[in-house]
Formats: sequence, structure tokens, C-alpha cells
Amino acid sequence: MKNNFLAQAIKYGTVGVINTLLTLVIIWLMRNVFHTSLVVANATGYVLGFLNSFLLNRSWTFKSFNNWKKEFLKFLIAFAICYLIQLGVVLLLEKYTGLKEAYNVLIGMVVYTALNFLFNKYFTFKK
Repeated sequence: MKNNFLAQAIKYGTVGVINTLLTLVIIWLMRNVFHTSLVVANATGYVLGFLNSFLLNRSWTFKSFNNWKKEFLKFLIAFAICYLIQLGVVLLLEKYTGLKEAYNVLIGMVVYTALNFLFNKYFTFKK
């Protein structure tokens, strides 16, 4: 059980790295090859990264064979909840600590990543 949790956490982290690289490449292509606006490029990159995250985490990290439509909705809900918590953490750190903004954002990202992994393991892709 413990090894499965660790293996899934490592896979989840790997998917995160892949998504970050994919998002950056898509934004670069949209801007430099297709000459779209920054807003269109950014939105396209993040939407495709989000979809890639769902597909890789569903098939590889958590090996789910449940109804993909329900899981996609749960994935979206988990994202929204974790994003709002992350934003709250960042804003609270900004207000009540003397930390630099970059550190607050980094701490928020760690909170988001950990919570999102747990949400996806125990809610989205629950067996």
C-alpha cells in the first residue's frame, strides 16, 4: 500500500513536469509559428496541458477504468478547489508574512500539488 502511494506520487510529479514542458512548447509554437496573441497562446497551452494531465493521470498514474466523463468532471472540480485553496494560501502569506512574493507563490504551488494529488487519488480516480 505504501509503495503504491509513493509510486503514484512519483508518477503524478512526472506528469506535472511533462505538462509544464508541453504547455511551454505549445505557448511557444502558438506565439512563434502561428503568431497568435499571448492570451490565445496561453489559453491553448493551459487547456491542452490540463487535458494531457487528465489523460496521463487517468491512464498511467492511477490506472482508472471508470466512467471517464464522471472522472473528468471530478478532475475539473478537484482542480478548482485546489486552485482556490492555493490562491488563498498565497494571499494569506502575502498579507501576514514578510516573505517575498516568489516564495509565497512557490509555497502555494506545493500546497496545490499535494492537495491535487490527494483529491485525484481519493476522489477523482477512486477505485
